[in-house]
Parts: sequence; structure tokens; C-alpha cells
Amino acid sequence: MAVMRALMHPAMEEFSVEGILHALSDPVRAAIYADIVSAGGPLTCSSFLSIQQQRVPKSTLSQHFKALREAGLIRSERRGVQMHNTSRCSEVDKRFPGLVASIMRAHKLQSEARARRLARRRGPNRAVQG
Repeated sequence: MAVMRALMHPAMEEFSVEGILHALSDPVRAAIYADIVSAGGPLTCSSFLSIQQQRVPKSTLSQHFKALREAGLIRSERRGVQMHNTSRCSEVDKRFPGLVASIMRAHKLQSEARARRLARRRGPNRAVQG
């Protein structure tokens, strides 16, 4: 039987601005984190096999979740074969008030602008297709 390693979750005092900014500097990680923050409850890793209309390999997802976890942005809990992820926003906000909210607002604005650019490129007839 394989032994599962314990997941590393830093204490709030170990959070650093540099670690948080590094974790969120990758657009896929920023998108994952934004979804977890807005979910209001745990999301499984398999919820993210497709991000920004692109397939993401499980091994790559594992690395993204590890970076978010080690920065203190998420808490991951194994439940059977699934990993459930929740935001640690309240803890980050206690350490660095307003940091996550500012980053998430900027991410939302950037994502909306990207979606508008893509819609313009597709043209009016293709923008609504699902």
C-alpha cells in the first residue's frame, strides 16, 4: 500500500507577498485561484481539467495546486481519491489586508478584457456560439 505524504500548508505568519505574487503570476494558477475564491466551498482538482478553454494535464494541475498551497492561498484536503481545495483568503487578508481582493479585482478586469478581445476577433456571428 502506498503511503500518502502529508500536504504542506504554511502557517499564516509564513505567508509572503513575494510567494503570493509568484503563485498568482501564472495565468492558469490565477484562474484556478479565482474560481476557488468565488466558489464559496471546496472544489476538486478534477474541476480544473479544462481552464480558459484549454485542457490541462493532471501532472501540470498538481504543480499548480502545489504552488498555490505553498504560497498559503489554498488549503487542500484528501478525501478518498479526490483532493478538495478551499481558499485561505481570510487568513491572507489578516496578514496582508486587501492584497487578495485587489489581485482578484485586477484578474477579473483582465479576464473580461481578454474575453471582449476574443469576441471581437471571432466576429458578431461566432461570439455567441457555445
